[in-house]
Amino acid sequence: MYKIKIGEGSCGISAGAGKIHKLLDEKNSGNYTVHSVGCIGMCFLEPIVDIYNGDALTARLVKVSPDDVDKIISFTESGNMSQISSLVISDEDKGFLEKQTRIALRGCGITEPESIEDYEKYGGYTALSKALKTMTPEQVIEEIKISGLAGRGGAGFPTWMKYRSPLPAGGTVIVNAAECEPILSHNLLRAERQPDGIVRGLCLAMDLAQAAHGVIAIKAIHTAAVRALETAIAHGAGGRDISLHLLRNLYPMGEERALVREVLGRLLPVTALPLEAGAIVSNAETIYRLHEAVDLGKPLIDKDLTVAGKLRAHPGEILPLLDVPIGRSVAAVFADVGGLPPEDSYGELLMGGPFTGHRTTPAAPVVKTTGGLIAAECFPKGPARIGLLICACSADEARLREVAASLGSEVAGVACCKQALPVKAARKCQNPGICPGQVAKI
Repeated sequence: MYKIKIGEGSCGISAGAGKIHKLLDEKNSGNYTVHSVGCIGMCFLEPIVDIYNGDALTARLVKVSPDDVDKIISFTESGNMSQISSLVISDEDKGFLEKQTRIALRGCGITEPESIEDYEKYGGYTALSKALKTMTPEQVIEEIKISGLAGRGGAGFPTWMKYRSPLPAGGTVIVNAAECEPILSHNLLRAERQPDGIVRGLCLAMDLAQAAHGVIAIKAIHTAAVRALETAIAHGAGGRDISLHLLRNLYPMGEERALVREVLGRLLPVTALPLEAGAIVSNAETIYRLHEAVDLGKPLIDKDLTVAGKLRAHPGEILPLLDVPIGRSVAAVFADVGGLPPEDSYGELLMGGPFTGHRTTPAAPVVKTTGGLIAAECFPKGPARIGLLICACSADEARLREVAASLGSEVAGVACCKQALPVKAARKCQNPGICPGQVAKI
């Protein structure tokens, strides 16, 4: 029996892959099965349909339309290649893919993202078996240390240091999949495409920390990622107490004390770490990379991030990217998605999110904590004088002064939110996301 695999990444869906899938299902007389897979790798040839006989690729069909469905069905009934020869990929385009060696995305376009059985068939969960059966916790920590893995959510704290000591009895590892900043969406894309890797990494983290509970905290509005993670947990928890916690759509729900409050019901003082609540908080990408470090021996070489704003080829679009090489220039990343418009048509380049990001340049490199690259709107003319209100969950005074200067406004005064309490050289919010209102300050 033939297997028909349809590339249903975002590019495939936008080109009409869903309609082809539906028609093949409706007209199926039992000669084939239909499967959704991730991006096969050539957006310009979508929709792409791969026909397998067992595990062998028999034909790769490109630019398939609903009118071609009957030809595909005729081929599955007769085996006659002439039925589909007009759709088969050209040798030139075939060569484009054959030059590539995929590593982190080696299963994309082959495995079904929501099929744990399919994932295991292609080597899934080998990290978990390796860590549990042949490695001591000390050896796992050493693997993580050698990889150079550090937190991917902003602080960049070395991951091995978080997990080198066990949590107290009843402890919890919390995975921050909140995608805290507006616009940033790369963690969601990873959760949708490779949720098993996140669950796998969480299993490793729980075992290292001797945690009784594992929680993936994600906003309830992100329904596709929620469904994918639910399926991965159901098949990959291995008897561990792993659950999803659906968060409210508030900013800054990804702040670690906000997560502890939402998940464990305990508001920590601004000077406290999650350990005081018997918890460790790690970003979703960090947890995913944890499984890569142990399973593949993969070092810290790339970063998931989101590109958005005034883009030449995709104006106003939000483009999450996976596995961008660390050290790649900002200009090169923008070039990967079609480039920037002329310099006088955008206001600034931001590295990070719109609230806490900082101004960057085209020559600057992607670093281990880069979460976003945004080409912002041009600055309007501001008032002659402007006041600054510093929020611990947003831009600091230096950044606000930078914005004021770009508006052409003189800073008339500076005040702090009454919940923004000083901690060392910065400020932290007393109760993140639960804002008191600032009329008196203004």
